[in-house]
Amino acid sequence: MDQDQKKRITAKAAIDFIEEGMLVGVGTGSTVNFFIDALADVRHRIRGAVSSSQVSTTRLLQHGIEVLDLNDAGTLDIYVDGADEANRNLQLIKGGGGALTREKIVAAASKTFVCIVDDGKMVDVLGKFPLPVEVIPMARSYVARQLVSEGGQPELRCGFLTDNGNQILDVHNLRLTDAPATESRLNQIAGVVCVGIFAQRPADVLLIGGEEGVRRIERAPA
Repeated sequence: MDQDQKKRITAKAAIDFIEEGMLVGVGTGSTVNFFIDALADVRHRIRGAVSSSQVSTTRLLQHGIEVLDLNDAGTLDIYVDGADEANRNLQLIKGGGGALTREKIVAAASKTFVCIVDDGKMVDVLGKFPLPVEVIPMARSYVARQLVSEGGQPELRCGFLTDNGNQILDVHNLRLTDAPATESRLNQIAGVVCVGIFAQRPADVLLIGGEEGVRRIERAPA
């Protein structure tokens, strides 16, 4: 089974979480594209979708799925998104597609966060994938120096602006043994809009596509 097949079966498994009348948050990325395609088959069930990126909005609209503004939608029933890395505590690194800030907002506004990944995204310790950090452009150099002091090696994502008009620093060589603490600390750097660590609000359900099908991990109740 190739990677796309793993992504496809995982995305289809997420459809089982979509119930009648739900407002659905939709993330960004290649695995989410498979989810959007599958969601089109059950679009009559839902009240609409809130998207985390212009790319996903376009795909949703192409399938005839109504896209709502989060300010109008309020609390969402469910959010479905992928990840660049995930661990067994359902903590994630996200932002490879550059939509991390909007993804974090939509996740925070959702009752349930279902993360869909292929088994190649699973790690014991987050950090092998470079950590995306969205920054205000005028603060890029200052933020980069602070990230170096944290032990990282930041690299500007050249020629890329987020949907918010900001830049992204991809930070290499961070080993996130305490992901929630690092998320809090990096968020406090002046000029940082958002970091791609999803640990303070991790996924509630992790669906992992592999050779044997889709495995499911759920977060223990607080």
